[in-house]
Amino acid sequence: MLVACQKCQRTYPAEGSTFCPHDGEKLLAIDDVTPVGDPKDPLVTSTIAGRYEIRRVIANGGMGRVYEARELTQQERVAIKILHADVAEDEVNIERFRREATTSQELDHPHVVKVMDFAATAQVPGRPGKSWYLVMEYLDGEELRHVLTREKTLPLHRAIRIVSQLALALDSAHARGFVHRDLKPDNVFLVRGPDGDTVKLLDFGSVKFTKGQDRGQKLTVMGTTIGSPFYMSPEQAQGSPQLDQRTDVWAVGVIVYEMFVGKVPFQAPNGAQILFKILSDEAMPPTFANDDAPPQLDNLLHKALRKDPAQRYQHAGEFAAAMGHAFGLTGTPAEWAGISEQAMQIALDDAARAVALVVPEPMVEAPLPPAWHPPPRFDAGSVSAGSSLLVPVHRTPRWIFLVAAVGVIAAAAIALFALR
Repeated sequence: MLVACQKCQRTYPAEGSTFCPHDGEKLLAIDDVTPVGDPKDPLVTSTIAGRYEIRRVIANGGMGRVYEARELTQQERVAIKILHADVAEDEVNIERFRREATTSQELDHPHVVKVMDFAATAQVPGRPGKSWYLVMEYLDGEELRHVLTREKTLPLHRAIRIVSQLALALDSAHARGFVHRDLKPDNVFLVRGPDGDTVKLLDFGSVKFTKGQDRGQKLTVMGTTIGSPFYMSPEQAQGSPQLDQRTDVWAVGVIVYEMFVGKVPFQAPNGAQILFKILSDEAMPPTFANDDAPPQLDNLLHKALRKDPAQRYQHAGEFAAAMGHAFGLTGTPAEWAGISEQAMQIALDDAARAVALVVPEPMVEAPLPPAWHPPPRFDAGSVSAGSSLLVPVHRTPRWIFLVAAVGVIAAAAIALFALR
């Protein structure tokens, strides 16, 4: 059962919902709230495919428009994305739309948006011919892009949870041979809950298949690129046909950089110059770009943004694990993804205190040389037969040296007298 807000037309599950969190209006049973039409969009208030009652516009993109709708059979709220009429005239765009639907359905992962339906219908007001639509679970929250636009940077405890959940989704996709190829904050949706964010990865429309799963025409031709230039890996910027999961690892590195620095590492006025910088420049270390960035990020992102894919982290989970461990966390990204933000903050605080309490080992001074003592006098009686000790030499009596010295002096005096 659903309830709805008469003012903004948003719908909510009936359980525990009394007032609209958006504008504070009292919520009513959905059948008691008449949908309000939109003079700019004849689809609002219409019913698509006899099942989906369009309630309001959620977002408008280059490929299509997203609406909030009510599924009439199950009485649940859904999001429905309908391709723009001009976009639907291109078979490549339809194929991209199909891939977005089928890939999400096949993944069936808690951190990938759930897709329930994908089809074409001729029953769309104001549109001749067929219109393509995709039905997804409705998500309460906002894109990471909106969060970064508003807050510029994220606190560490929130960022690690987001990256951990994103890594789980990506590793699952990569294991099936799906490379997302268009990772960016716009495609990372954050469902805000009492324990913090729940990540939902969106838009697999640019997916590349690496295990021979191609089911339709190619989306690109040799030497062309697909995706957002700011987040492209060097191999993607070059249009390489040999892309694999490491191109998504690069994109996650760029997103993490943006989370802590407030901007992407490679910026330029146009796409071509951005790609040139990605291919030729090294990213400025985060602590150079933002004095508040944690120093642990410098080495972490230096490796994530290596030009050579073989020198990067090889999997998203490996990158997420390295990030957590750099800040002293124990465990795995799967564990960090499942704890609350409060528990994450406590774990990070404990790790920081543990580092601060480590007492360095005292410097050990080099031992002083032992005091010198004269060697012991040799006792011939202590030497047994067969001993390897050297036999002592008998000393010459001192008086002999004295007599010799006197003789030398006398001889020298006599010689001197003779010379006169």
